[in-house]
Amino acid sequence: MRYTSGNYEAFVRPRKPEGVENKTATFVGAGLASLSGAAFLIRDGQMAGDRITILERLPLPGGALDGIKEPKKGFVIRGGREMEDHWECLWDLFRDIPSLEIEGASVLDEFYWLNRDDPNYSLQRATVNQGEDAKTDGRFGLTEKAQKEIVKLFMATREQVENVRIDEFFGREFLDSHFWMYWRTMFAFEEWHSVLEMKLYLHRFIHHIGGLPDFTALKFTKYNQYESLVLPLYTWLLDKGVRFEFHTEVTDVDFAFDGDRKQATALHWKKDDAEGITDLGPDDLLFMTIGSLTENSDNGDHHTPAKLDEGPAPAWDLWRRIAAKHPSFGHPDVFGAHIAETKWESATVTTLDRRIPEHIQRIAKRDPFSGKVVTGGIVTAQDSSWLLSWTVNRQPHFKQQSPDQIVVWVYSLFVDRPGDYVKKPMQECTGEEITREWLFHMGVPVDQIDELAATGAKTVPVMMPYVTAFFMPRKAGDRPDVVPAGSVNFAFLGQFAESGRDCIFTTEYSVRTPMEAVYTLLDIDRGIPEVFNSTYDVRTLLAATIRLRDGEPVDVPGGPIGRRLVHKYTHDTQIGELLKEYGVLA
Repeated sequence: MRYTSGNYEAFVRPRKPEGVENKTATFVGAGLASLSGAAFLIRDGQMAGDRITILERLPLPGGALDGIKEPKKGFVIRGGREMEDHWECLWDLFRDIPSLEIEGASVLDEFYWLNRDDPNYSLQRATVNQGEDAKTDGRFGLTEKAQKEIVKLFMATREQVENVRIDEFFGREFLDSHFWMYWRTMFAFEEWHSVLEMKLYLHRFIHHIGGLPDFTALKFTKYNQYESLVLPLYTWLLDKGVRFEFHTEVTDVDFAFDGDRKQATALHWKKDDAEGITDLGPDDLLFMTIGSLTENSDNGDHHTPAKLDEGPAPAWDLWRRIAAKHPSFGHPDVFGAHIAETKWESATVTTLDRRIPEHIQRIAKRDPFSGKVVTGGIVTAQDSSWLLSWTVNRQPHFKQQSPDQIVVWVYSLFVDRPGDYVKKPMQECTGEEITREWLFHMGVPVDQIDELAATGAKTVPVMMPYVTAFFMPRKAGDRPDVVPAGSVNFAFLGQFAESGRDCIFTTEYSVRTPMEAVYTLLDIDRGIPEVFNSTYDVRTLLAATIRLRDGEPVDVPGGPIGRRLVHKYTHDTQIGELLKEYGVLA
């Protein structure tokens, strides 16, 4: 496996790997990582689809990429997916997956046309005082000290920030800035999370720093992530003959170790009341999604709170059993044994008439029934005790949705703090109570809130105990390599496998890890797109520097004399042109 950039290898068709017709492939889990891996085996590895099996404990594919209408409860989306131009592996895959909406087009074509015609941006990023504009005005509000801390993190080695919390690295000035509010609510970082992950995010998205306040950096699918991404991919795989075994839980994996050589030899599973073992030879490839951000999720309803399920967690327990068999298989409890630090709750609100949408339009400054961008990303109630944020994507968000309904996604980072209107923690609230708190922060008149929450919406709360588990402070080795050294026939996939320079909690990472796995185990003769290299682009770094300073030029040491010296040595040079173009010097 190797990384490449440019279109020389991007458009090439790899040769058929030697002996692929004698191999089989089994995937543990039917999330995006497994679906993508199966697609890469077929498209690039030229493996027959009927030699691929995907085992899934749940009754449907998609994993964390969900979107469903539950009988009696309503529509449910546990989370949303923010995408950008440079999801290099994701778009490499979906350029070949047919759209279910537009004949003759790919999912990438459909997505590109949608976002070209209706570009994303926010008209109000944050509110205070019950729906008033917070007037952050796109400014980061970083003091000189806070700016220096960001630069220090950017320049640090990974080893220097292993096992360090964000609030151990940054001071109060940074944590009180607009930048941190934008950052934490957009990406779901908490102060106790890993500053190493924050560093990786800074490098990964340095080209989007300017789009952080108004979400011009983002692109979204037409519908929810299940219907827009999972369903087309699942349909394509079925057409290719891939076999799906739902209601099937993998409970353990056996391995044989001979020096550095490692081979998966057997798969233990149970389905309904039956248990079984599938033997694996060196030509039987095994791809395992380890850990799960949505494991043990619980759905409440409009009159019932979601429960925090701290009981047995099959995906995490499987990784624990596997990890116990070799030191290179990672340390799952670094991530999955801290529910108090990794939980948060979301809620899907479906409005039932036109009353609530009028308030949405007042905040979003757009008609939510237009079929176009509405909020353009989350709106954060900056003074919310829960740190509540909400978003309305293009409507309808579900194909089954009634034309007079709006689907809203609400989430909070502080689920165990009492609310400002509903004096209870979010995790104890029914869907109706969560709706009340949201309406309060939207500025609905207090005397209308209770009745409107009771009759104007149906809300499904979802508690997720492990949703930010991958952000816990960690060090090298806590996540296993995608293909551990010496592996003959197995690989780890998903958010808890180590790819390298890319960052987790993205659809891109869920596609990059299986691409790396398939290309490595089959020795596919084509390069994998490298992570977009904006972190090495001097133009991007200059633009980000000035943006972090809210447009203020950099102070040159030495006052007028220092400025004259800089001018002397940069005037009429390419460097001088760059400094002038990006407003670096006054």
